[in-house]
Amino acid sequence: MNKNLPGRRIRFPLTYLMPVILLLTLLWPLISGSLLASKTEMTYTEFKTALRAGQIQTATVGIDQISGKLAGDKFYHTVRVDDPNLLKDLEANNVNATGQVAGSGGILALLGWLLPLVLFGAFGYFVLKSMRGAAGGAGGPGGIFSFGKSKARVIQGEQTGVTFQNVGGAGEAVEELREITDYLKDPARFQRLGGRMTKGVVLVGSPGTGKTLLAKATAGEAGAPFFSVSASEFVEMFVGVGASRVRDLFEQAKKAAPSIIFIDELDAIGGRRAGAGAMGAHEEREQTLNQLLAEMDGFESQHGVIVMAATNRPEVLDPALLRPGRFDRQITVDLPDLVGREEILHIHARPVTLAADVDLKAVARITPGFSGADLENVVNQAALAAARDGKEAVEMVNFDEAIERVVAGSERRTRAMNPWEKQTVAVHEAGHALVATLLPGTDPVHKVTIVPRGRALGYTIQRPIEDRYLLSQSELRARLAVMLGGRAAEVLTFDEVSTGASDDLARATDLARRMATEFGMSPALGPVRLAGDPQAAYLGPQAWGLDGRVSQETAGQVDAETRRLVEEALDQASALLRAHRATLDRLAERLCEHETVNGSEVTAMLADAATADDGVADDGVAEDGNLAPGGSPWHALQDASLWHENARAAQDVGRADGTTLGKTASGNGHEPRPAPDVG
Repeated sequence: MNKNLPGRRIRFPLTYLMPVILLLTLLWPLISGSLLASKTEMTYTEFKTALRAGQIQTATVGIDQISGKLAGDKFYHTVRVDDPNLLKDLEANNVNATGQVAGSGGILALLGWLLPLVLFGAFGYFVLKSMRGAAGGAGGPGGIFSFGKSKARVIQGEQTGVTFQNVGGAGEAVEELREITDYLKDPARFQRLGGRMTKGVVLVGSPGTGKTLLAKATAGEAGAPFFSVSASEFVEMFVGVGASRVRDLFEQAKKAAPSIIFIDELDAIGGRRAGAGAMGAHEEREQTLNQLLAEMDGFESQHGVIVMAATNRPEVLDPALLRPGRFDRQITVDLPDLVGREEILHIHARPVTLAADVDLKAVARITPGFSGADLENVVNQAALAAARDGKEAVEMVNFDEAIERVVAGSERRTRAMNPWEKQTVAVHEAGHALVATLLPGTDPVHKVTIVPRGRALGYTIQRPIEDRYLLSQSELRARLAVMLGGRAAEVLTFDEVSTGASDDLARATDLARRMATEFGMSPALGPVRLAGDPQAAYLGPQAWGLDGRVSQETAGQVDAETRRLVEEALDQASALLRAHRATLDRLAERLCEHETVNGSEVTAMLADAATADDGVADDGVAEDGNLAPGGSPWHALQDASLWHENARAAQDVGRADGTTLGKTASGNGHEPRPAPDVG
């Protein structure tokens, strides 16, 4: 035995046992034959001859054979023949004769019966033991006899490695959960006045906001055992297994009290139950839910067991699950605000080497709408980008690149666009940037680029200076105009539109419809809500339809009002761009030359145009857009259609020269700029 491995058990592989049994079964006839091989086999005539010669000393007479001892301590056996004089001959030669009971095969017959039973019994033992060991790793004894046992992972509180110091941006949610940790540490403090601690807490919020992390932090702060399980692990194809696992989970938690049970994705089993005779009812899920309701209503809070659950679909939960006495509290874990985002960034940046120019508060300011998971991804992507560039520390430019990577995807500089496509994208993005800069109540432009990223050929990034929770009607109209600024610029410059504005139209139409049906911002429809109820409030924007009670006539009015709002925003954007046509051309030219323009450069271009003397701007372009003496050749194309024809001619020249042309703009538009929900 190896002394370096004291007490180590030697495991016999199960895969070797079955071949051994088969081999012994096949070899048994040979083994039994070898045991008989030591006896001399003789014919009955030879037996009678030896008997008359006095060579037979003993004889055991059986039904089928005669065996015994010969002179010289040899053994013999022969087949018995029906001989009525056999006993007389044995007595006459003084042979010690005995009989053999029918069916008695001696030790060999006994081994023939016992050995297969022993082998198959050992095989069954090893099978059950291996199955129990394989399933035992999920938090308790396993095997087929424990099919209904809970699969919850048990972690001691201090082993979670997470406390409230590792959670940022949760705000009031942490304060409410501190009450639970204080109760688990000192229950008598809360019970001395006759109060009863809550039995269950539901954490509700969007994906990535840290609901599971908060549950782990609660267990870490309280130092209590933490039973973590996903709701989907309760449900199996066999009816009754889920209910059995729920019972076992609560039994384990009671034995380890004070403890915390955490059920992730509660909506997997906690969905609203169907009525009698309803189609699509899930019997196993409903039985599991019924058992959960019974367990939460049955155990007393004095046991010190707190049930925590997380979901991002609270609207589908069964009302019986949310009533007082079960899940008494619903804690909303919302997206972090400015202060919360800064806290989260500081937490995730602890192991990262940051350069002196990194301002995490500035990063938090330009990432509204980001969840905790998004911010962690930003920090990680920034660190990876700095490592790829061989830097000694992560710089602010790496954070800017990481934010764009998270929002829009990776850069695709290898995607080649032909001259016409490049000019179209430049004019389109210049239109977005100018309208966003000129209109009041819009977020400042941070950067405009025509470098493809993800599925976008170009994009304009607007970064708000503060978190906004309410938007006025004028601000929403301004957002519509910004969305349609690219299409207006294309019409003004080329006198036609491209497919690049499809995503703009989709988002503008959706916002206009919400203004008319949800926010009551249509004079023709009045201050009424016509949209249907949201199906998943925490799963991001969705295409909501109209309420089922809306008439066909009213639905037609909704379509007309949606179109009116979009057309008015398009007219507003077109008027602004016509008034600043020279700046539009100048910005488009700059984008074609440098591919990326900062928001400060856009503001400077507008300021230069406004302060130009004698109606001529610094770039040599007159107010009417014609070329002034010494101006740029870009503006010599007085007619937009002529410029467009020249662009097409350049495209044809590129084909003739064998230039590689890029793909056409996708139906998703140029810019994937996210806008915060206005609902």
